[in-house]
Amino acid sequence: MLTPEAIAASKDSITTLVVGANRGIGYELARQAKERGQKVIATTRTPSEELNGLGVRVVEGVDVTKDDDVRHLDDSLEGVHLDRLIINAGVLKRSSLTEPDFDAVLRQFQVNSMGPLRVAAAIHHRLRDGGKLAILTSRMGSIADNGSGGSYGYRMSKAAVNAVGMSLARDLADRSIAVALLHPGYVKTDMTGNTGHVTPDEAAGMLLDRVDDLAMEKTGVFWHANGEELPW
Repeated sequence: MLTPEAIAASKDSITTLVVGANRGIGYELARQAKERGQKVIATTRTPSEELNGLGVRVVEGVDVTKDDDVRHLDDSLEGVHLDRLIINAGVLKRSSLTEPDFDAVLRQFQVNSMGPLRVAAAIHHRLRDGGKLAILTSRMGSIADNGSGGSYGYRMSKAAVNAVGMSLARDLADRSIAVALLHPGYVKTDMTGNTGHVTPDEAAGMLLDRVDDLAMEKTGVFWHANGEELPW
C-alpha cells in the first residue's frame, strides 16, 4: 500500500495541459488540477487576468483552428513530458432547419471537431507512454440520444469529435495512452446563457475524477462526467 507521502509525490509528478482554460469549465479544470497537486499548463487565445492569477504556466495566443498557433504551443512545450492532455476548447452556435446558418455549422466543425484533432496530432508526442488524453464533447453528439432535433452544427461537430476520440484511442493504444470522451453535463456557462444543472466548478471536479479513473480497459468510452456511460 502506498504511503501518504508516496501518494503526494505521485500527484506532484503529474503534468497536465488544459487547452482552452481562460474561463468556465476550462478555467476550473486548471484551477482544480493545480489544487490536486498537479503541475498545470493552461492555454488561452487571449490574455486572462483571472487565469494568470492562478499561478499555473499560461501559454497565450493558442487558437485551435490555426496550425501556426498549435505549432507555437508544441514549441513552447519543448522538454516537457505531459501525463495528461485535456482538450476543452469548444463553441456553440445556434442553427435550426428553418433558419440554417451554414457558416456557423462550419465554424463549429473547425473548433469542436478539427480543433481537438489538430491539437492531438501536434501534441501527442509530448504525452508519456501510459498517459491520458481527454476530450470534452457533449451528449448532444450522441445519435442514439437525440430526442429533440435541431442544433445541427453543434450536434454534428460533437458526433465528429467522438469519432476523432475513438480513432485516437486505437492509434495511441500501443503506447498505453488511454482516451476519454467526456460530457460535462448541462453546465452554467456563457455558452449556455448561464442556464444549466451544475456549475463549472462542480462539472470540473467530476471531469477530473473521470480522468483520474481512466484506464486502458475503458479507452475510447463516451462518458458523462457523473460516471454514466453514454450511447453513441
